[in-house]
Amino acid sequence: MTPPVLETRDLSLQLGESRLLDGLSVDFHEGCIHALVGPNGAGKTTLANTLMGLRGYRGHEGDILLDGTSLRGTGPDERARRGMTLAWQEPARFEGLRVERFIAAGAKDPGEGRLRAVLEEVGLDPRSYLDRAVDPSLSGGERKRIELASILAMEPRIVLMDEPDSGIDVEALNYIFKALKNLKRAGATVILITHSAEVLKHAGDAMLMCCGRLIDRGPVDKIRPYFEGRCIPCNHPNRPSLGEGGRRE
Repeated sequence: MTPPVLETRDLSLQLGESRLLDGLSVDFHEGCIHALVGPNGAGKTTLANTLMGLRGYRGHEGDILLDGTSLRGTGPDERARRGMTLAWQEPARFEGLRVERFIAAGAKDPGEGRLRAVLEEVGLDPRSYLDRAVDPSLSGGERKRIELASILAMEPRIVLMDEPDSGIDVEALNYIFKALKNLKRAGATVILITHSAEVLKHAGDAMLMCCGRLIDRGPVDKIRPYFEGRCIPCNHPNRPSLGEGGRRE
């Protein structure tokens, strides 16, 4: 296997009394879709924020390496320049900014032809959306698709996606699946945080996290039983509630 594009080495993060990441060592590879799964509070979003170097998540122990080089001391702007981007669970809100400007801001090619192409790729008609403002008249699904179009225009090397299926309709979800395939085809590394067994199907491998630690990793079929409520018994406060037959309620 080729060397990882991105990796963590014994990564730990303490915020107040809470140890959110605990000695986490994981690696991510070029052209792969990696899924992060686990209960709420497992550390998945914390890991994404720490990888991206967001404010409040930089005082970690251990290290994060991009192409074998430490990212210590770099913030999100520098990491973005090196090809990393984070898609939020809630779509970004830039009220009043025209969609064209929003997508062009980080685009590798800000030409109108490319902007039209990425909007079409996510199922939005450029004639209706390029001049439209990012404002409350857009639905959550439209916002997510516009954000996804902006990510495609960036042509990033590494994409962190936090619950991309949250709060959207089936049509928008299908375009997200299509975009995932296109990102993989382009050689991007995708790190996908999800609570959905349907989204998990589109990953190449999966990592199960709990209490800030990596519990298990392997092919999707190996991790899929988590979604059937068959976790290892533990006292984690966010463990799935199991009903009759041992299935998660």
